[in-house]
Amino acid sequence: MALFRRRRSADSTTAFTDFWDAWPALREALTSAVESDQPVPAEVSERLTALVHAVHPDMDWEVGPAPKPGGGGLEDLDLSADVDPGKLLEQLAALDDPSRLDGPAYALTLRPGVSEEARIQSERWARSAPEDDQWLFQPVRPADHDRLSSTVRWDDHELDLSHVSVSMRVDHATGKVEVGVYHPDNMFLSEQTRERLAEHVALLALGEDDMVRWIGKTAPLDEPPLDPLPPTSMPAVVRQMADMLGGSGGWVTLHGRIPLQGAVEILLRHPLTRRDFPAFTLFVQVVVPYTHMDEDKLPTESSASALDDLEARVTSVLGDNGALFMRQTVGGRRDYRYYLDPESGVLPEFEAVLTDWPEGEVKLRSQMDPSWSQFNAARRPFRRQLGE
Repeated sequence: MALFRRRRSADSTTAFTDFWDAWPALREALTSAVESDQPVPAEVSERLTALVHAVHPDMDWEVGPAPKPGGGGLEDLDLSADVDPGKLLEQLAALDDPSRLDGPAYALTLRPGVSEEARIQSERWARSAPEDDQWLFQPVRPADHDRLSSTVRWDDHELDLSHVSVSMRVDHATGKVEVGVYHPDNMFLSEQTRERLAEHVALLALGEDDMVRWIGKTAPLDEPPLDPLPPTSMPAVVRQMADMLGGSGGWVTLHGRIPLQGAVEILLRHPLTRRDFPAFTLFVQVVVPYTHMDEDKLPTESSASALDDLEARVTSVLGDNGALFMRQTVGGRRDYRYYLDPESGVLPEFEAVLTDWPEGEVKLRSQMDPSWSQFNAARRPFRRQLGE
């Protein structure tokens, strides 16, 4: 039951190697620029830009102070079903005592923008980064609520972002949110600056990934919203919308019957975007038979417990290097659709967990699938049930 072993892309591997080989020569100048709050020297900037463009030509970059570990409040906690319990406990502890978490002082952040291919490469770049106690390497700009109370200066105007309020409206046709951004000084700003301010506020509130996932439009407002919201509330509104579009904890369960096979139960992630797992490009389908079943041929007793245990062990082995996207149970078989990071080295462990299944032969197939075409094809028959 051998898994497909992917050869790394020569282009991407060379770009990552070149980048990290050059990093020691760039590090000191970048550190000085962040410390002094001055622009990066032109020669260093040009070299860094060339290295980033070699990773992907649509990519940009920025340097600055690293986000404070455990920063934010309760509204910033990730309470999704897939969150690492250990990380969540660390964040909760940091709310009471931020000194418990120490982290790097500086951050180098890649900016893939709306390009999905650039986002995949930025994730691979971050995963290939060396250990550095002083520098944090971010594949995308995260949310930064501390800066929502700071001051920015554009077009000779000093703008206090703590005076910003927003409106949010769900466009049910697109599944996206339209955001209006009001600042009392909007009337004094050029249209271009007002639009730039609106996008900047949404980016600080949500981070780059959630901007791409959920925001269809940002626009400046001439008047205060009728139901004003602070920008810091935007993540909570987005999570409510995701729950409304999806199921419990990001999963939807569907039921039906197949002639001669019995009942069918399908569990799939919804909603799901390419931004959720940018490094996962290896599709792995695993079909596991079971022997103890009810009259509908769904697992019972020891088979149900054994399947639960198998899933827990697979999840533990995969960690941040893979995820289950879909599970179908019917006719004495449970069919799993996983996506893995092919460059993580997790494949042998994943395979080992599956080899000792006692209730029949486990079947497995795999292929590279950067566009998630296998998952999209598997979920296509259920689009109506998913409200699409």
